[in-house]
Amino acid sequence: MTETKYSLHTKEPAKRSSFRLPEGEKGTVTLIYILYLLGVFLPAFTLVGVVLAYINRADAPDWLYSHYRFQIRTFWLSILLFFIGSILLIIVIGQLVLLFWFVWAMVRIIKGLTLLSRDEAHPNPDTYLFT
Repeated sequence: MTETKYSLHTKEPAKRSSFRLPEGEKGTVTLIYILYLLGVFLPAFTLVGVVLAYINRADAPDWLYSHYRFQIRTFWLSILLFFIGSILLIIVIGQLVLLFWFVWAMVRIIKGLTLLSRDEAHPNPDTYLFT
């Protein structure tokens, strides 16, 4: 059974609050991709981006939901790759893993931005690689 939450001041259902840019939800998705680009160099930006993706994905239309899903998945896989690469820095292979992580993250972010600029849904948001 679903429970409806009501606003304190009216008998109407309460609206979920979310952070949205003035130009609409596409702008929010674009902002998250840009935060991810910056997050490659300053990780705090990536954390802000994934929080925005989690907050906004529930109310998104299907084509934008696919981008939010792709962004969230990119965040978690990126954390995993970066962690493995950092651990393996004690041997030379860690540098190769971190190089792969950097290229992998950039390709995913640029691919997502390209699809978003064409107003297309991400065709496979659950992928581990680029497509």
